[in-house]
Amino acid sequence: MYMRRMDITLSHLIGMLVVAIFVALLARRLSLPYTVGLVIAGIGLALARLESGELLTHDFIFDLILPPLLFEAAINIHWRPLRGDLPPVLILSVFGVAVSAAVVALGMGILASWPAASAIVFGVLIAATDPVAVIALFKDLGVSGRLKLLIESESLFNDGVAAVLFGLAISWAAAADGASIGGFEIAWTFAKVSVGGVAIGVACALAAVAIARGTSDHLVETALTFVVAYGAFLSAEHFEVSGVLATVAAGVTMGNLGVLVETETPTALSSQGRAFVVAFWDFAAFLANSLVFLLIGLRVAAIPFATEHWVIVPAAIFLVLAGRAASVYPLCLPFARSRWAVPMREQHVLWWGGLRGALALALALALPPTFPFNTEILVATFGVVTFSVIVQGFTMSMLMKALGVLRTQAAP
Repeated sequence: MYMRRMDITLSHLIGMLVVAIFVALLARRLSLPYTVGLVIAGIGLALARLESGELLTHDFIFDLILPPLLFEAAINIHWRPLRGDLPPVLILSVFGVAVSAAVVALGMGILASWPAASAIVFGVLIAATDPVAVIALFKDLGVSGRLKLLIESESLFNDGVAAVLFGLAISWAAAADGASIGGFEIAWTFAKVSVGGVAIGVACALAAVAIARGTSDHLVETALTFVVAYGAFLSAEHFEVSGVLATVAAGVTMGNLGVLVETETPTALSSQGRAFVVAFWDFAAFLANSLVFLLIGLRVAAIPFATEHWVIVPAAIFLVLAGRAASVYPLCLPFARSRWAVPMREQHVLWWGGLRGALALALALALPPTFPFNTEILVATFGVVTFSVIVQGFTMSMLMKALGVLRTQAAP
């Protein structure tokens, strides 16, 4: 029976990858963002009643999909420009998530009459921009430079912040007899989970770099990065700290010490190893993106939206966009007269380019069935993610061209 299930699952995965290959070819020909094409294809397959199995689960996204996507993005971030723009990145990642979550939670409480626990949990899980969607879109558009650094770095870090806040929100919602969690306890838990995740990620990367110094075999070096990507994530989750931040920290550390260096240093991987590692993770990210966005389309089309649930989706979309605006424009204002100033046209890109995706779905799917308004939260999350990927993703290049940003980014 077990082998039979494995065969069926493998058949589904292979079939979806075949579809993804054709979608990739067609998307390039039509100049359509790849992620948009995948979600549309997934919806089409679901409407054609193709059986895909129950693959899109919290464990599938968290344990299989997120580590390679996070690690691939992180190893390509150069520390020097990141350090130069760290203040706005951190402000947008930490305070931006809090502001966006507050706007969405307050709005869902007023517009949809949700109880405080459900509104806060939804606000937190939908607050972070998702690196899976954002990075895939920016690769399709060929965006580079500071804007790419700001958006990708923010999306990587705010994922970790949102995951930590989600755990705190669930703990608060589950507190017995309405018992409150004190401010000091919240701050301590947030610091412990965040710093602990970063520490584990850096430690794993340093250990791998030290081991890699004893070999110049590009296959061994690549295997070490694979172990670090998943090992940092799983180790952090085991110790109940942030696996997302652990993988991001591991990727940034290993990237800057071993992969991105242009000269031979004691910590650098071999020249063949550096090229092979980048190519391997680019391929791994392609596979992960292909699976997750096809599955999003399949799952969305299969959701039995009741009439009363459909009413929630427009309100959720409006509030998420409003929350993103409240977390971008006011928080960029303090940097207006400094070297970290973000031009207004790039702030527009930050706002509209704040796509939601795999992380929000993983957190929503992690909610226990007995959680208040569980079905409504799932419907709202899938609705926001679908709008985000298809509508925002499809119109992103048009917005950037209208603002003159895409030409600026593409210029040498």
